[in-house]
Amino acid sequence: MSTTHSLSFFFFRVLLLFLIRSGDLFLPSLWRRCMKILVFNRQNRVNISPYSACLSRLHLLYLMFLVKKMSILRFSPNREEESVRVNSQGVGINYGQIANNLPSPARVAVLLRSLNITRVKLYDADPNVLFSFSNSQVDFMIGLGNELLQNMSTDPTKAETWIQQRLQPHISKTRITSIVVGNEIFKTNDRVLISSLLPAMKSVYSALLSLGLEKQVTVTSAHSLDILQTSYPPSSGSFKEEFVQFLQPLLDFHSQIKSPFLINAYPFFAYKDSPKEIPLEYALFQPNHGMIDPNTNLHYDNMLFAQVDALYSAVKTLGHTDIEIRISETGWPSKGDVDEIGASPENAALYNGNLLRLVEQRKGTPAKQSVPIDVYVFALFNENLKPGPTSERNYGLFYPDGKPVYNVGLQGYLPDIIYSSSAATIKILNLWRAVMGLSVAGFIIEMGVKTRMR
Repeated sequence: MSTTHSLSFFFFRVLLLFLIRSGDLFLPSLWRRCMKILVFNRQNRVNISPYSACLSRLHLLYLMFLVKKMSILRFSPNREEESVRVNSQGVGINYGQIANNLPSPARVAVLLRSLNITRVKLYDADPNVLFSFSNSQVDFMIGLGNELLQNMSTDPTKAETWIQQRLQPHISKTRITSIVVGNEIFKTNDRVLISSLLPAMKSVYSALLSLGLEKQVTVTSAHSLDILQTSYPPSSGSFKEEFVQFLQPLLDFHSQIKSPFLINAYPFFAYKDSPKEIPLEYALFQPNHGMIDPNTNLHYDNMLFAQVDALYSAVKTLGHTDIEIRISETGWPSKGDVDEIGASPENAALYNGNLLRLVEQRKGTPAKQSVPIDVYVFALFNENLKPGPTSERNYGLFYPDGKPVYNVGLQGYLPDIIYSSSAATIKILNLWRAVMGLSVAGFIIEMGVKTRMR
């Protein structure tokens, strides 16, 4: 065997070892099918040279490497049959990161692809996340933190700088569709912060306008249901009087720029506080008698829809019927403290499982039946560093290792490791060029020898 031939097989073994160690031999069916080609050639005595065989094997291994780099999923033999796909048009996921044990964003990108989830809400504009989802089909809502509002409300250039640093470097490759300015501002009862919200939103919108991005990226904010004074019956929904002076111009701005009003709605909180008055089935979308709004005669069989319609009613009292309400957060904890009645994996599975089915059916609320509910489930992972009661750390659909916390019919895949370092990629590709160069050179030499022998 010639030196070139030996080197080719040596590099073949090196690449094989690398792929095994990095977990790249991950498509058993593809591997079996490709190897059948080589077996067929041998069994049928197809005349291929050692170099051709070597090249074939190298090409097979390189194909597997490319599949890994493209983040194509690894499946067990029956994984596709077991997985349940989510209707990506109506459901999104909140991707919180207050934890020290979460998988890398590159691995999360594979998990979400396997779940067919194409809408993600962040609480910041993490460049690592946005970079990892480059050239994906995922739409992002990025967050602008409460701590930034006051400066942006008084100095519009701060908003422009933030957009230039946080949004512009990614928007050509990552689909960023919305900026959520602040989160549950009214819940803070901080008058300075509350009064900063609308000016900050206007600064962000002006910055987008100056960059020609106002049609591509909407500006909104997320609120808790604490802004409501009355929520029952839904047709009598109204805002707390002390917030009206801020909410009126805020809603006017939403109407002007045609952006949705976001609400974080949690039936769990209402049930936890009044378990004797609120039937658990009503909170969990389970069969129940429900309630009839005496003013409209509309029937409600679940609390979430009643909460959304109460907000529509409150918005209407301030003169607007042209603003869509979307659910930026909702979920149910799988674990809680002793006084957090109802927090369990069984109830969480019922709530989120039933919710996903309603989303898939494109259901609307009784007062807005023609408008399918728009929901971002909270949350993707349990976050072990979140402050507050135990429930705050147990809203995730998945544990950080990718295992479902409970069964809602979703079967995703979280890869063991993803190589995303550009330096590592360059080294590997250079190794591949060397391997192929030697193999092709050997093949050419062999053909030359055969030609001379003729």
